[in-house]
Amino acid sequence: MQLTSTLLVATAKIISGYTIRWVDCLPDTCQRIYFANHTSHLDALVLWASLPREIRELTRPVAAKDYWEKGWLRRHIAKTFNALLIDRNEVKVHQSPIDLMIREMKDCYSLIIFPEGRRNPAEEMIKFKSGLFYLAKKRPDLELVPVYLDNMSRVLPRGEILPVPLLSHITIGAPIWLEKGETKHQFLDRARTAIINLKDC
Repeated sequence: MQLTSTLLVATAKIISGYTIRWVDCLPDTCQRIYFANHTSHLDALVLWASLPREIRELTRPVAAKDYWEKGWLRRHIAKTFNALLIDRNEVKVHQSPIDLMIREMKDCYSLIIFPEGRRNPAEEMIKFKSGLFYLAKKRPDLELVPVYLDNMSRVLPRGEILPVPLLSHITIGAPIWLEKGETKHQFLDRARTAIINLKDC
C-alpha cells in the first residue's frame, strides 16, 4: 500500500503540476479540517498529495461515494488515499454525514472537505452548505484551515475522463474557528471569504 501511495502522490504531481504555499499557517500534524473550493474530481486527491507525508498519513479526504466507487480503479485510488466516502443519496437522520466524519476522525485524523457540496467550475464560489458549521460546533477544538485551489477545473474539465497535465496552485491560509455568538450564516460567509482572500496571496 505504501508503494501505491507513493505512486499516487507522484502521479498527482505530474498531472496537476501543483505548487503549494502556506500563508500564515504552518504544516502540522494536529487535527484540522482543511476546507477548499471545489472545481474538479481531482481536488481531493491533489490536495491530499500536496501535504507533507507525515500530515498526509493522518488526513482523510471526504468524497462522494457514488463517484469513487464506480469501477475498480476509482475504488482502489480512494482506498489508497484513505478517503472517507459519503453516500449522498442515503443520508439518514440517525447517521448524518457530520456524525460519520466526527466518528471517523477519532482523536488523530484530519479531514479535507468541500463546503460548496458539489463541483463548481465557475469563477465565483457558491454559498457553503452547513456541514462546516456543524463540524466547528461539535468539535470547537479543531483548526479550520482554508485552502484555495487554482486551475484545477482545467486539469480535469467537467465531463472529461482523462486529465490534461497543466500547472495548478494550492494556497493554504490561516486557521479560523467558530466565534462565540456567531450565527451559521455569519460563520459560513466568513469561511467562504477566507478562501476568496487567498486568491490574491
